[in-house]
Amino acid sequence: MIDRQQAFVLIKKYIKNEKLIHQSLLAEAILRKIAKMLGTNEELWGLTGLLYNIDYEYALEEPENRGIFASQVLDGLLPDSCVNAIKSINYQHSDYVPSTSLDKSLVATAALTDFLTSIAYSAPNNDISEFNLDILKNKFNETKFTNTNIKNRILLCNDIGIEFKDFLEIGMNTLKEILYKN
Repeated sequence: MIDRQQAFVLIKKYIKNEKLIHQSLLAEAILRKIAKMLGTNEELWGLTGLLYNIDYEYALEEPENRGIFASQVLDGLLPDSCVNAIKSINYQHSDYVPSTSLDKSLVATAALTDFLTSIAYSAPNNDISEFNLDILKNKFNETKFTNTNIKNRILLCNDIGIEFKDFLEIGMNTLKEILYKN
């Protein structure tokens, strides 16, 4: 199985957009926290989050192929459960429907990272230090930051037993930890 350092080398090889790399790092950190809450394997969940965007840039022109390339690259490097979770990101275009806690957690987390990074990049000087749960809830209802698809994906957190406000708070706090760790 691949370790974190090898996984990071892979994302740097396949992902050129720094925003996507930041989203992958954020997804990794959030999924580690969720795994800890759920009492499951933090390392595997973290690796799944780190690698979920690996084929994003390759599937821009053909979004229906997202997940296919990732599964080919990651075959044998991650357990099937992790590869299937990464394929579940593209459930609207594939035959793999998110069904496990890892699948649903990754789909929700990927949407949350998109939402949070959009907010962070729109804040003056990318400063989100003053953001709180109420601000995020308000922004969640702004079409500038979310659409119905993103909202529904984020709300999958309820399917894994994490309330929406708690999920937002986990994401917000994790983003702040990453941005302000120094």
